[in-house]
Amino acid sequence: MLRVGNLEKSLNFYTAVLGMKLLRRKDYPDGRFTLAFVGYQDEAEGTVLELTHNWDTAHYDLGEGFGHIAIEVEDAYRACDEAKKLGGNVTREAGPMKHGTTVIAFVEDPDGYKIEFIQKKNV
Repeated sequence: MLRVGNLEKSLNFYTAVLGMKLLRRKDYPDGRFTLAFVGYQDEAEGTVLELTHNWDTAHYDLGEGFGHIAIEVEDAYRACDEAKKLGGNVTREAGPMKHGTTVIAFVEDPDGYKIEFIQKKNV
C-alpha cells in the first residue's frame, strides 16, 4: 500500500505511464479516504498495488524504510522511452547496474516513490 497525495495524478501515472489497470476503487466518506487498487492482472491472478488517498493530506514524507517497487520489463530502454513520452519522470536511465550486468532503470511516481524497471533476462 502506498499513501498518495493526489489520487488522480497517481492513477494516471500507474495506468497511463506504467500500463496497469484500475481494478477497483472505493470512497469511504465517513473516514475521508479512498482506496484504489491497480495492477497488470486481476487480483486473483497476481499482485496488485493499493493506493490510499486520505482526503485531507496532500503530501507524505517517504520515510527511510521503503526502497522502491520493482517491475520486470522486456526492454528497460524502451520502457524509459515510453515512460518519458507519457510524462513519466525517469530518474535513472536504463543501463547495467553498478555491481552487475542486469539492466535496470528508475522512474518516479507523482509522490516521489521510485519504480525500478528490471530488464527480463534471456535465459
